[in-house]
Amino acid sequence: MVKLDVITTRGGDGGETSLGDGRRVRKDALRVEAYGTVDEANAAIGLVRLHADPQADAMLARIQNELFDVGADLCVPGEAGARLRVADTQSARLEAEIAEMNAALAPLRSFVLPAGCAAAAHAHLARTVVRRAERLVVALAAEEEVNPAVVRYLNRLSDHLFVLSRRFNAAAGGDVLWQPGATR
Repeated sequence: MVKLDVITTRGGDGGETSLGDGRRVRKDALRVEAYGTVDEANAAIGLVRLHADPQADAMLARIQNELFDVGADLCVPGEAGARLRVADTQSARLEAEIAEMNAALAPLRSFVLPAGCAAAAHAHLARTVVRRAERLVVALAAEEEVNPAVVRYLNRLSDHLFVLSRRFNAAAGGDVLWQPGATR
């Protein structure tokens, strides 16, 4: 388990950080950008939780923990033995929750604007950060070995946050729909 008793180490003052295997890399390395953006998504989900009902909060709490699993997976390049790796069962759980939430929603007839009640707006923001993390992980996978389950998990998570935003808006009066050309 992790033990952090010293937070300020000055180890990154030269623009480098350590990966989970101890290797030093620049802080702007694509791998660091990828797991840093996963961390940003996790913080955005923390904001969603401020507005969530108990059922959604429980899902989001589990997802925040899983995003630490994603970060742990990404910070150790390659197959490093017994290191923590994201599993497809985590994506399958997201899919089941998506299906359950979506079954209670009306079909979409237009694109949804990232707006509505506070919970939905924050969920949309978290979704866009997850999408950015996914793009960075895909770019990383083109250059280095990455667990493919990470990409699948992030893809499902952005869908989950989209459907969750619709669930929040359904309880608050409905989605805010795009009206093509409405301001011409």
